[in-house]
Formats: sequence, C-alpha cells, structure tokens
Amino acid sequence: MDHYEETRPLLVNDEQTEEDRSEQDSYLDKVKNGKLYMATFAAVLGPLSFGFVLGYSSPAIPELCRIQDPRLQLSTDEASWFGSVVTIGAALGGLLGGWIVEKIGRKLSLMFCAIPFIFGFTIIIAAQNHWMLYVGRVLTGLASGVTSLVVPLYISEMAHERVRGTLGSCVQLMVVIGIMGAYIAGLFLDWRWLAITSSIPPALMLVFMCFMPETPRFLLSQGKRREAEEALRFLRGPDAPAEWECARIEEAYKNEEQSFSLADLKDPGVYKPLGVGIMMMLLQQFTGINAIMFYAETIFEQAHFKLTVMKHNNSSLTSLLTDAQGPLAEQPPTDLAWLAVGSMGLFITGFALGWGPTPWLVMSEIFPTRVRGLGSALCVLTNWTCAFIVTKTFHNLMDAITSAGTFWMFSGLCALNVIFTAVFVPETKGKTLEEIQARFKGTHRR
Repeated sequence: MDHYEETRPLLVNDEQTEEDRSEQDSYLDKVKNGKLYMATFAAVLGPLSFGFVLGYSSPAIPELCRIQDPRLQLSTDEASWFGSVVTIGAALGGLLGGWIVEKIGRKLSLMFCAIPFIFGFTIIIAAQNHWMLYVGRVLTGLASGVTSLVVPLYISEMAHERVRGTLGSCVQLMVVIGIMGAYIAGLFLDWRWLAITSSIPPALMLVFMCFMPETPRFLLSQGKRREAEEALRFLRGPDAPAEWECARIEEAYKNEEQSFSLADLKDPGVYKPLGVGIMMMLLQQFTGINAIMFYAETIFEQAHFKLTVMKHNNSSLTSLLTDAQGPLAEQPPTDLAWLAVGSMGLFITGFALGWGPTPWLVMSEIFPTRVRGLGSALCVLTNWTCAFIVTKTFHNLMDAITSAGTFWMFSGLCALNVIFTAVFVPETKGKTLEEIQARFKGTHRR
C-alpha cells in the first residue's frame, strides 16, 4: 500500500473493476424488491413508535400540568423531567441494543424492543403517581434507544446497494411521521388515550416481524449458510441467484475474525469508522450538517434575535429616538416573526435532508461485522447523551450567553460539520457493505 493510499481524504471514491461491476449489475437486474420493501416497512414501525414517544410529551404535558389529581399533576420542573427522561432511557437502550443485537440477532432484537414500548405506555396509562409516569417514559426511551440502533442495522444488512440509501432514509421519515401523528392525535385524545394510541405501532411491529427473515449477513456470521440463502431468496425474489451474493459476502468474511478483542483497536478498519460514527452522532445533536442549516441559523440569529433584542431592550436608544422623532418613534418596527418562522422552517428542511437521516444510515454501513454491535452502541450512546444535555441545558445557555450567543454557537457548529463531513466521511452510495469496510481498512482495489 503506497503513501497516497494511506493519506488521501475519505471523500475520494474508489471504482470496482469493469468485470466486477458488470457481474454485480447483472445480478441486481434480476432482483425483485417487493418483499424487501415489506420487510423494511415492518422494521420502520419501530422508528414510527419512537416518533410517537418523542411527540407524546408535547400534548400530554399541558394536560398533566392542569390535571386536578395532585398525585399526577406536574410542576414546571417535573414536566421538564417528564419530557427529557426519555433520552436517559434511550442512552441505556443504545448500550443494551449493542449487546443483544450480537447475541440474539437483528430480527429478534426488533421484536424484543417492542416489549418495553408496550409496557412503558401501559404503565403510563395506569399511572397513579409521578414515578409511574417517569418509569413509563424511561421504558419507552429504552425501547427507542434499542430501535434507533437496530433498525438502521437491519435495513442496511438486508438491502442491496441500489436501494439501501433510500430505504435507510425511511427511518428518519417514520420518526417525523410518528411525531406528527402524536401531535395530531393529541388534539382529539386525552393523555391516557394518546398513550393507548401510541402503543399500536410497536404492537404491529411485533406481529409483522414474526414473518420477516433475519439478515443474511448476521446468519452468515453465525455459520448458517443455508438460512442465509433462504433469507436472500425471500428478499431478492426467485429470479436472483442468491448463492452468488451469499458467496460474495462469505468471501469478505473469510479473513475477518468474528470476535472482538482490544487488539482490534490497532486495526484502522475499526477505529476509523468508530471515530467517524461517534463524531457524526456528537455533531448531530448539537446541530446539523449542511450549509442550508448554517445559513438558516445565522439568518435567524442576525435578523430576528439581534433586531428584536435591540427593539425591546435598548432603552437608551429608544429614549433617544423618542426624543428626536416624537410620536413616530413609538411605532413598532416591522414584525419579524415571519423571519423567525421561515428560518426555523429552513433549518428543519436542512436537517431532514442531511443530518437527520444520514448519520443513522452511515453508522449502519461503516463498521466491520465483528464490531458492528459495539460500534453502533457507542454511537447511539453518544447521540442520546448529547440529546439529554442539549434538552436540559438549552435554557441555561440562553440565560448564560444570551439567545444570540446560543444560536451563534450552533451556527458555528454547523460550519464545523460541513468541514468534518467533507474531509472524513466517505461516500457510500452504490457500494456494498463489504466495499465500504474494505475502504476503511485500506484493502480496496485501485
């Protein structure tokens, strides 16, 4: 391996030989995606459930703050914990998911995480005091953490390279749909009936996943070639030669130890993707990746916060204007609420197009098989720990460094994200998982 191979940026693409690409294209042309889409739908009921968990607190908290029963009525601080304790459960769920996904597989892990979803909402429905509410939220958070790790992994190992990116992006889409579903249902249902409604998607996932296969890559890692071929035939259709893809995956595993040890940390195929994955999850929670988000936050800070703060707080300037211009100075400046809403909409659009779905997709693609569970668990733990920090400290930051300072900080992080992504994050479009792993290990073809 030459010096160029060691030092060039990860963003540079590597091409397969024409023979390999032709053989791969010929195989993919025979693939039918119908059952693959069906398996993906069953899996993304998990992120839909996750979205209901995130959205549940917004319509439920106002009602719980007004409720007459003193055992259930939430104070402002208690309501804050009710909303944010989910992230603590999710962080723990990320660690648990990293362990169970290697012990019992991707499919059974998805079925397992439906249980704390259902139990958590059941405890909320039957709640008689604050602690039952908190326990219910922690359990649903735990399930959300497992789901956020397992579903991207299940989809990436199940899908082929032509549709993997599209199917992987459905995870974030279903989270958003779940949040919106909770908001809409909250307009018509009280907090108990909303919890009952929120428990329906995980119950459906538990049922539907009974009929879906385990991922072929996990089956091969367990030495179950016959089961792996059957799973591929189910996912690829009867016309695709599943034996060819099975052999290709096995070839990639030939020289790879399936057990993880501390010595593996010397392997760049482990620490490079681990560093990229953790950094992406860290930056995701503190703000988004693309330039649209950077400009949106900068516009929001500059045009809204700065001008409105000047309008409302600069008493000396107001006095000067009043003295100089009389009644004209008393007329309020143009309302900038539209700019705040527009900037926030632009921010959300940027997040949904870039940093929302992409880290979860990349996380599920870049780790070697032997450390995929551990690496994903560390990424999810980082993500949810940062989510808790942001949720609990946002208002403190606003008080400490002002609204303008807080949004300037997030805008700066957006710019940092663009640089980090351009330099360190590899392009994975159109590549098999084995090619991506070989790229990190430095063993890909020139």
